[in-house]
Amino acid sequence: MSRKKKRIDRPLQLDFNYKNQEISKFINYLMWDGKKTVAQSVIYDALNLVKERLNENPVDVFHQAIENVKPIVEVRSRRIGGSTYQIPVEVPSYRQFYLACHWIITFARARNGKSMAEKLANEIIDAYKNQGSSIKKKEDTHKMAEANRAFAHLRW
Repeated sequence: MSRKKKRIDRPLQLDFNYKNQEISKFINYLMWDGKKTVAQSVIYDALNLVKERLNENPVDVFHQAIENVKPIVEVRSRRIGGSTYQIPVEVPSYRQFYLACHWIITFARARNGKSMAEKLANEIIDAYKNQGSSIKKKEDTHKMAEANRAFAHLRW
């Protein structure tokens, strides 16, 4: 019997402007201290900046940026006989989305800029163009998994 809990998918309200479930999840990931309206205004301002700069549909740009950042494999630590091995494991789709959003938000916060909306817009545009810090993080994750491919047989 597995000790892991089963993952519960709860219904999620769609976001106010774009009626999109992924954007509403992204808003929840960005939110600090329960201030959802602040997170919403940041995301909507960032998407408006993306629309101004690229002259494309900001929702499509957002989805493509997320797809470009999603990792396919990652490494997990497993202790076997007193040694800890980094074992490459395929990433489930819900975790792929979470990691992509988390990396984009983290690297947007670390950027230099005037407002969070501007930093987030720049990070989304960079991810859309397959460049920037979040894409580098994805590539590093894939390189780590490739380097530890020899331990794939220890997968549980």
